Amino acid sequence: MTLPLKPPIKPQLAKPQDELPEGAGWCYEPKLDGFRTIVFVDGDSHMLQSRNGRPMDRYFPELRFPPGRYVLDGELIIPDGEAEDFEALQNRIHPAASRVQMLAEQTPARFVAFDLLAHEDTVTLDQELAARRALLEQVVADPVILIDQTTDLKRAARWLQEREGVVAKVDDAPYRPGERVGMVKVRRQRTIDAVAIGWRERKAGGAVASLILALYDKDGELRHVGHTSGFTAKRARELLDVVRPLETGEHGEPGPNRWTGERETAWHSLRPELVCEVQIEHTSGGRIRHGAKLLRFRDDKLPPECLVDQIDR
Repeated sequence: MTLPLKPPIKPQLAKPQDELPEGAGWCYEPKLDGFRTIVFVDGDSHMLQSRNGRPMDRYFPELRFPPGRYVLDGELIIPDGEAEDFEALQNRIHPAASRVQMLAEQTPARFVAFDLLAHEDTVTLDQELAARRALLEQVVADPVILIDQTTDLKRAARWLQEREGVVAKVDDAPYRPGERVGMVKVRRQRTIDAVAIGWRERKAGGAVASLILALYDKDGELRHVGHTSGFTAKRARELLDVVRPLETGEHGEPGPNRWTGERETAWHSLRPELVCEVQIEHTSGGRIRHGAKLLRFRDDKLPPECLVDQIDR
């Protein structure tokens, strides 16, 4: 390639915070649930680079980009209505080319662009975001999607309620690869009520590592949707007194962790009587992504009231 930037390039990162920043000089974009990707386009050819600098082209053969010479920063997504299907996207990382091709036809991915790092022979990293955005709007064309952007705090607040979260950017900031400057991210956070159907013990024993969570579907069946963990040592020991009286004597089968690939230990089954209010950030494929944070137990709510539509909406 004859581009002025060569792979790998580390993407600029956003610093997490709890609330949207306010005031002049901020612009906002919806946070997407996909794979952060740098795209190098040279003529009719292109190369996809993951956040960690790895090539991604073999997993997404269906992607096309307008011809030219430019480098984009953005997100690979698989659209699912007004949201993104992260589980379908994750399924694309598969060693079998035949399966990748089948999924590329069944669930085609799209690329959403939100920054321009180089254009023709010019590296744009030191330009202000506002200038890069103006040039990006000229470069991006179908089938690439241009990310929504606004300076309207009220619109950003709506995104925070409806999408995965919001990324806020300083409009006169340069692009700094690998650094958490000039950008912040605020994740959407919500609470649901779920039923504890099991628990896992810490490897060292004598404490609860996680509670297995489930929700009732429309047929009245319990659906395993995730877990809550991250307890302090003191809280983890105290939870033994909560879960042991509810044990059924049965065990859930061990299986691979859907996110890390590591083997999980078997869990102790519980009678579905304990209702947990948990805080969650992401859901995908009818499950809670990552762990949920336990807020409290709800003696005032019956387990059958914990319905799966809390995460299916």
